Amino acid sequence: RAMFALICTDKPGASQIRMDNRPAHLAHLEKHAADLAFAGPLLGEDGKPTGSLIVLSVADKAAAERFAETDPYAQAGLFQSVVISATKQVYPQG
Repeated sequence: RAMFALICTDKPGASQIRMDNRPAHLAHLEKHAADLAFAGPLLGEDGKPTGSLIVLSVADKAAAERFAETDPYAQAGLFQSVVISATKQVYPQG
């Protein structure tokens, strides 16, 4: 399995899209819980979400891309950009 970080940046002024689709997004995360190393919002200086950071442990980049494409947030048009980058865990040692 390989690890991938998904760095998702919300479109400006899209907080209502995030709120409306949050239950479906959380259900998506739950469905893929076995593949998640980390998932949570990126926060602005005001403490409000500005995006998402998700770290997946999956077979390959295509699997990470499928996860990203099927995320209800992405399907609702919340994200301005999604960067998928290979990564590896160095610390804490696992």
